Amino acid sequence: MHRLILLRHGKAERTAPGGDIARRLTDRGRADAALMGRVLADRGLVPDLALVSAATRTQETWAAVCPSFPAAKSEVTRELYLASEGLILSLAEARGETAGSVMVIGHNPGLHMLALYLLRQAGAGAAVIARAEAKFSTSSAAAFTFDEAGRPAYDGLFHAPDFGGGGGE
Repeated sequence: MHRLILLRHGKAERTAPGGDIARRLTDRGRADAALMGRVLADRGLVPDLALVSAATRTQETWAAVCPSFPAAKSEVTRELYLASEGLILSLAEARGETAGSVMVIGHNPGLHMLALYLLRQAGAGAAVIARAEAKFSTSSAAAFTFDEAGRPAYDGLFHAPDFGGGGGE
């Protein structure tokens, strides 16, 4: 894996008859997710493979962003549902052996914790780390490249409100 893009799902409804895993995106969540797909693609942050949690809201997030990545493949992965940062990274690394650029669409707190870990490992500036510590709201993304030794380098931290989106918690 030479690149990892972490994308938190879009803003979702608070409850669903089928429980947490069945929560759907709100209209704002769909719009923000589509916006972030365009933002990432405009910056050349394009996945070869998207690993998507089995939750409805993450699958709907992929549906909103995938028009920006027409050549990308996707794989729904049950293990990503509310996964820890360590599990997220190990799943991405395993799939990254055959896909150079991997996007993970998942949930907090795991995505947030992994983004913070990688930002620190990458030596990102104090202001970037402080901003990431403050929030990794819905439709937020963090991108990293990796060298041959597996060391991360910071490629960007993106929040939907920075690009005209609504954002969320």
